[in-house]
Amino acid sequence: MRHAKASVEIEAPADEVWHLIAKFEYWPTWGPTVRAVESETKEVDPGVTGRVKTIGGLWLPFQIIDVEPGHSWNWRVLGVPMTGHRIANLGDGRSMAEFTVHIVLAPYVLVLRRGLRRLKLVAEAQR
Repeated sequence: MRHAKASVEIEAPADEVWHLIAKFEYWPTWGPTVRAVESETKEVDPGVTGRVKTIGGLWLPFQIIDVEPGHSWNWRVLGVPMTGHRIANLGDGRSMAEFTVHIVLAPYVLVLRRGLRRLKLVAEAQR
């Protein structure tokens, strides 16, 4: 399956960046389309479901498809596979964040880039 992707280097350790992308409470701080998250759990885990409030005020159901703890997670929104989220350790307290989307949704990369810029700001501000 082909994907479009965006990535950014972050001056923060991978485990700190992972914490930001894996815990639902932080999604609105870096996700440009996310205003709130409701779920019975607090973080990504395979099979976890919930709903996400978008910038338009719509609540959309989601399901976490798979998770490699500390490294990656993917999800479905409205039953459609959406973005993938990956973190890599670059050493020396730095990391790389990469978000992907199916090639059919390639224009959404613009939103992914904005999210990555916001993630970088949030992660580096916590240092």
